[in-house]
Amino acid sequence: MSQDSPRELLEQLIQQQPDDDERPSKSQLKREMHALQALGEAIIAMTPAERARFPLSDDMLAAVEETSRVRSHEGRRRHMQYVGKVMRREDLEAIKAVYAEIEQETLRRDHAFHRLEKWRDRLLEEGDAAVEAFIADFPDVDRQALRQLIRNAQREREKGKPPASARKLFRLIRDTAGL
Repeated sequence: MSQDSPRELLEQLIQQQPDDDERPSKSQLKREMHALQALGEAIIAMTPAERARFPLSDDMLAAVEETSRVRSHEGRRRHMQYVGKVMRREDLEAIKAVYAEIEQETLRRDHAFHRLEKWRDRLLEEGDAAVEAFIADFPDVDRQALRQLIRNAQREREKGKPPASARKLFRLIRDTAGL
């Protein structure tokens, strides 16, 4: 089985419409089952809040709940096969839409955190010019705390200490930006 993401496998599964003249091959059926199983595993790995957004049947919800009680490796493997079987009866289009939405939210959050990390690095490297630019973008920031954390983080960096102040600076930036 290839190492495609559950989203890619789901898209392939939805796009593959069997011809009316031919039965799907055994290999094709196995690929479809593996795709459904991988999607089930991805859903199980999500947080309960994310999982609640999916339009899942009662059988699927019970299978997801049962997963946490399965301890043995072989038992988990068999249970994941059962999850794949239950996934066959689910509305794959609706699940695909929710899965894509969750992926987009995750990407947006990651990009926002990368922007904040760039702000932190810029504040530590450029000094006052970056501080003024940050204050222009976020006028309600606690300027005294911002400058103090920048000084402490620069001092920690020079002495080779753990970046405790840099973490505090990131938290201040994140809280100021409202994330």
